[in-house]
Amino acid sequence: MLATLPLLENTDFPSLRRRALQTLQVNLGYRCNQQCLHCHVDAGPHRKEEMGLETVAQVLAVLRAGRAARLDITGGAPELNPHFRRLAGEARASGIPVTDRCNLTILEEPGQEGLADFLAAHAIGIVASLPCYLEENVDRQRGEGVFGRSIRALLRLNALGYGVEGSGLDLALVFNPQGPSLPPPQGRLEADYKAHLRDRYGIRFNRLLTLANMPIKRFGSMLLSKGQFADYMVLLKGAHQDANLDGVMCRDLVSVDWQGYLYDCDFNQMLGIPVRQAAGRRMHVSDLLVQDLDGLPIAVAEHCYGCTAGQGSSCGGALGG
Repeated sequence: MLATLPLLENTDFPSLRRRALQTLQVNLGYRCNQQCLHCHVDAGPHRKEEMGLETVAQVLAVLRAGRAARLDITGGAPELNPHFRRLAGEARASGIPVTDRCNLTILEEPGQEGLADFLAAHAIGIVASLPCYLEENVDRQRGEGVFGRSIRALLRLNALGYGVEGSGLDLALVFNPQGPSLPPPQGRLEADYKAHLRDRYGIRFNRLLTLANMPIKRFGSMLLSKGQFADYMVLLKGAHQDANLDGVMCRDLVSVDWQGYLYDCDFNQMLGIPVRQAAGRRMHVSDLLVQDLDGLPIAVAEHCYGCTAGQGSSCGGALGG
């Protein structure tokens, strides 16, 4: 894989500082049952890294102490971690809202037969990857047969109440472009998704999140191999909107890796750019029990333009710029 960090470190991106922490985004590991072309994590079946029980307990301690208001669980396929259900279930029992970033096909994996029922029983919100509503495009990006398995998973979630008005079971879908381009307007695309999935398959969901592809890891390497990296960076920087700076996720979210170390966002985690204390020591999730992040500088690089280009992009979709 071709490294992009050396091309991103020298930056003129505006300096930012953190606000009070709201969301703890926990990466339970890089193992995944899929291996998608756009993946910024370089996740796949071959990855072995996964969070252990001791670190899971530290995450729960931070949440129970009220140091963060929400838990956002990601991976890889986070459900493959043997402690996923303990983390999600105990957080919900403590009254913490929980989101599972789910690739949908995991619901059909051996050993995961009860996963959908578990998520519904604990009212865990789902953010599900479906980068297009057309089978050919999804299978090209995510692997043959993935679209069909995703549709079956969505129908199963709908049957449990996900995406149904008034059920309290939130189902969001995620779109990202097929190549080096910016996402179309989120509202318009959401209407297209809802109409197509409803009319063709009878599928319902609450909202669509449009995310820009980040020029790092697998996607960044692909850009370099095709000679498209420089042009993509020109596109991102040329579309930068200052109005998006206030809403970027790193202001009030912190990313936790499988070892418990902190990063300003999931992208910085993949680039190995940690949150550091004033003395230079990288911070661990256990530090959140005694130290606030409010006011700390955010580590930025050229890839940050992926979050501020056009309508903006974050784990919660477009920023509206």
